[in-house]
Amino acid sequence: MTDFTPFEEMLRGHAGLFEDTAHDRWVRAQRLFEERAYREAAVLLAELISEAGDVGHELTDARLLLARAYFHSAQLDSAIRVSTELLEHDPHEPYAHLLIGRALQRQGKRDEAARHLKLADLLGGYRT
Repeated sequence: MTDFTPFEEMLRGHAGLFEDTAHDRWVRAQRLFEERAYREAAVLLAELISEAGDVGHELTDARLLLARAYFHSAQLDSAIRVSTELLEHDPHEPYAHLLIGRALQRQGKRDEAARHLKLADLLGGYRT
């Protein structure tokens, strides 16, 4: 096996060859989700959001995809938590209400789910 360490050091930072940018990870997370590798996508998305710092509240798309990944991988409490955090910044996000409602339904909490499912329908036309 060839040792490329000297070349890696020389090229580090040039043309983004060895830099794993936030955009690269976002695209990779989307691809993982599309390939139904929901747990892997969730790990990557959670890291992206936690590293975002001050702009973390603006990452609506990343938070929604993270909540969806948690939901599809049966991590229902995490899906509810992320969707609830999203609603703190954007209370009119219909898909977040839908995810909470569906997660609560899967947990057998139909009365709690009803409110969120109704809001999802009213705000975004998501029929339940």
